[in-house]
Amino acid sequence: MEPSSPDTPAKPPRSLAGRIFDVLSGFGLATILLLLMGLLTWFATLEQVEVGLYLTLKKYFHWQSFFLLPEIKGKIVPLPLPGGYWVGALLLVNLTLGGVIRIRKGWKHAGNLIAHAGIIFMLVAGGVAHHFSERGNMALPEGQTSDTAEDYFEYVVEVAEITDGKPRDIHVIRGKHLTDLSAGHNRLFRLPAMPFDLEIGGYLRNALPVAITERAPASNELVADGYYLMSRPDEVNDRGEPALEANTAACYGRIVDRDGTKSTPIILAGASFHPFTIERDGRTFTLDMRKRLWPMPFTVQLDEFIADFHPGTSRPAKFISKITRIEHDSAAKVTIQMNEPMRYEGLTFFQASYGSQSSNSGQMFSVFEVVRNPADKWPEYSLYVVTFGMLVTFLTKFGGYLAAGSRRKKP
Repeated sequence: MEPSSPDTPAKPPRSLAGRIFDVLSGFGLATILLLLMGLLTWFATLEQVEVGLYLTLKKYFHWQSFFLLPEIKGKIVPLPLPGGYWVGALLLVNLTLGGVIRIRKGWKHAGNLIAHAGIIFMLVAGGVAHHFSERGNMALPEGQTSDTAEDYFEYVVEVAEITDGKPRDIHVIRGKHLTDLSAGHNRLFRLPAMPFDLEIGGYLRNALPVAITERAPASNELVADGYYLMSRPDEVNDRGEPALEANTAACYGRIVDRDGTKSTPIILAGASFHPFTIERDGRTFTLDMRKRLWPMPFTVQLDEFIADFHPGTSRPAKFISKITRIEHDSAAKVTIQMNEPMRYEGLTFFQASYGSQSSNSGQMFSVFEVVRNPADKWPEYSLYVVTFGMLVTFLTKFGGYLAAGSRRKKP
């Protein structure tokens, strides 16, 4: 009689950290996240026709959007969905844990590892684009040209000397040097090309110059030439969502001459129609607060704008802009429409919106969203990596199949 084999010892229960790792690295979570990303992309594509590209991206894929309700043709879809940014972040964690750390290692699995690394690279590219890309817009009437785009959010102070009616020697003070200058905080900006410097303080993210004869200051605001800055809450769109791109920043300034003499306060505001003008030593200078302008490496001319509408409605089915891209002595004809942007010189031009110059004029203008993305080519590179990984996997499997068939034929 053979002795009975000892009982197989039971496996110790999985720790909490281990169970969390199993969930985060599991194939089930990856499947759910990919389905969610597909739904978000589909709803966003439909909704951008109604509300425009910028607001759609902000609603569906901004890091501040945790949950959302899709909207199609003005009707809310009662399907709460997580924000695309966080779906992508969780998918990045899932692929890193499951597709790199947990995956079987060895030359037979090298292709899978390379393919997963390519997908991770693609998700990282999306994060870099989200946090480090610059976005602006260019509004262009038919038949006219432009070589600058305007930033959506950043307000700057521009100081320029006016010669023969045109500004030159423009000095730009970027927004990152202004936003911390709230009431009681001032900063002196040196202007070597000018006969004076500029002290700035009292920055407000959204404000309007108001005459004291129209409305008395509420909180002892600084008064400059009979006006003060009235702070306002952040702007919102028609749906009650934040519309920070519609804010008009403002601040107070003082001209500081070379002998240290300071002028009376002046107001610099994005809502002002004209810049502040001063005379020094027979020279004319302007000080203005406006959204930052980007110089483009080429000129864009809008030849024709076409908007096709759904039958019986005022809702556009598609926007089409036919442009000429002018660079040095060459010109190229390009068509920009929804989901078909123009990519050139590190910039991407999307068809964002449109409008009419006046109610009685048939002349249209087109609005392009201009994006400068340091990771613009990264998704393309990641596709090469994924393709190479899939090719390695195919060749590995095919080689194994041939080797197995050869062994079976041997006597």
